[in-house]
Parts: sequence; structure tokens; C-alpha cells
Amino acid sequence: MTHVALTGGGGFLGWHTRCAAMAASTKTVHIPVGAGFSVDAAAAAISGSSRFLHIAGVNRASDEEVHVGNVLFATQVARAVEMAEIPPPVIAFANSIQVGNGSVYGAAKAEAADILAAVAARVGAQFVDVCFPNIYGEHGRPFYNSIVSTFCHLLATGGTPRVDQDKEMRLLHAQDAADVLLGNTTSVESTETRSTVGQLLATLGAIAAVYSTGEIPSLESPFERNLFNTYRSFTFAQRPTISPTHRPDEKGSLGEVVRSHGRAGQFSFSTTAPGEASASHFHRRKVERLTLMQGTAVISWRRLFHADVVDIRMDARRPVAVDVPTLWAHRISNAGPEDFRSAFWSNEVFDPSDPDTFPEEV
Repeated sequence: MTHVALTGGGGFLGWHTRCAAMAASTKTVHIPVGAGFSVDAAAAAISGSSRFLHIAGVNRASDEEVHVGNVLFATQVARAVEMAEIPPPVIAFANSIQVGNGSVYGAAKAEAADILAAVAARVGAQFVDVCFPNIYGEHGRPFYNSIVSTFCHLLATGGTPRVDQDKEMRLLHAQDAADVLLGNTTSVESTETRSTVGQLLATLGAIAAVYSTGEIPSLESPFERNLFNTYRSFTFAQRPTISPTHRPDEKGSLGEVVRSHGRAGQFSFSTTAPGEASASHFHRRKVERLTLMQGTAVISWRRLFHADVVDIRMDARRPVAVDVPTLWAHRISNAGPEDFRSAFWSNEVFDPSDPDTFPEEV
């Protein structure tokens, strides 16, 4: 099976790219750069790959470290490309729209692009120079990767985000960026969104306010959905379950499964026999809520490319709901002596040609 070689696999965009490749059943091989670089190991990893993606970079450091680091990484991998027995047909570079803006970072990224373009020409590879705007998404580092991550972190932890400079930004979700690097799409502009900082904060604030009640905010656009999934990645550890509204009376009880503020969705139900399990997959974009209706179950979660497993036990006698986090493998196991029955709500109608459901064991 062919593979994709990449640098920066342990970073934010690199992790998202590995997740996107996994969804396409494409193996990725991570190449360390900097102090941990081995030209022989890198050349072996690059040889025979369908694409080589240079994602690693330095963007938060002194001016000298930013310049030296970005040029060094590009020089290292260029040597490895030339040494590869079978050079990759495509070399893609995660560049930045800051190229040409007069900053040290922009100049360093431009120099790195020149180094990669030259080696691509020498080995006969296509060079794809992708100038990315502000990239945001699930599990970004606040105060580092994106202002979206910073706002989400502050809203999720009770902080007070503020707008220092209300300028317009170009925003791109990390999964869309990954698709560009992997060659699944070719246009950044077709999936990016333009927003001012103030508009972004207002949208995230509205999402946080609605979700704090356990309700699903409006997901009318892919941008709103992506922001919601990003925000949920900051709330999952603090609130893995949601207590639905429950109204008992002398005849029984009525419980709300989900209350959504817009866009069509789909309800489904499932049964699982004792000793059996279902799911064992992950989603890239889908918002999905699970509510146990009968029996007991254990839901196991694992963030992709991480080892730790989180288990949540659910009992229908004490109803709770869980919102499935994107880019986490999950499995639902029957933990009782009878069938368990569960109800699922998704923000999108199931499309067999594009189910956004990818097998992966927890």
C-alpha cells in the first residue's frame, strides 16, 4: 500500500492531516526534523511515497530562531528527497499567507518554499506551494495555534475573551487544510471563511451559550459546524455527558433527547445484544448525540493517534446523553444482561455515498 510521508506529524496541522489520511485508508509516515533528523531514515520514509508533505515549521520564537528553524527544516528534507531511491511524484508545502508581508516569518517561509521548489525540479516532482490562512480546528493549542483555539478555551473555562483589534481574517478548518495537502481538494479559497475578530467571538459566544444548556446550536453552515466541533473539543473533558430535560409524572416520564436550533437532522435507534459492541469508528465532521433508552452500556473513546482510552458508563435508569467528539474512535459495549437500546441524532441526513464514518478500533 502506498503511503504519505510528512513532517510535523506531532503538531496541530500534522495531526489533522494524519486523521484525514486515516479516513482515506492511507498510511502516513512521520519524519522528525531539527535535532532529531536522520537523513537516511528520512530518505527511506520518502522513497516510494505517493506524496511528501512538509508541514513542520517554527512560528513562535525569536526572529533568529524562526528564520534559522524554517530554513533548516527545508534544507534537511531537501537532502532526504534527493537521496530517496524513488522520489515522490508530489511535494506539498504548508506555506503561509504571511509570505511577502515583510515579517521574518513570512521571509523564512518564502525561503523554505524556494528550497523545496528547487529540489522538486531536480527530482522531477510536482511542487505544490499552499499558502494557508489562519488554520483552526479540534484540539488546537490556545494562545498558540489560532485565535479560535484561544476563544474556545476561554469560553469553555469561564474566561472572558476580548477583541484587541477587530480586523478581518481568513479562516480555514484544519481538516479542509489537510484535504488540500493530501490532494483531495485543490482550492483553499473554496472552503475558507472571512470573518472579523468581533464576528468570530460573537458566533463562538452564541455557540457556547446555547451548548451550555445541553442544546445544539444552529449549524446552518459548514463554518458554524466546524466552529462547534472545535468548541466541543475544549468542553469534552469537563463535560463528557449531558443530562437531558426529564419530566416524570404519575404515568411515567418524558425526556428530551435533543433540542436543535436549526438545520435538518436525522434520528436513528439501535439495539445491541448482551456481550456485543457496536460502532468502532470515527467521524471527521458529523455532530452525533447518543442517548441510552434501555439497559446499561460503556462507551469507550480514544483520540486518533493517542493511546489513552476514556470509558463512560451509562445506565438508562439515570438518563444521560453523550455528544460524540470528532476525530475520536469510539465503541459502545453492552454492559448488562439484557439488550440495550439507544437513540442517535445526527446533524446531517445519512448519505451512503458520503457517510463520514470510518472504521477504527478503540
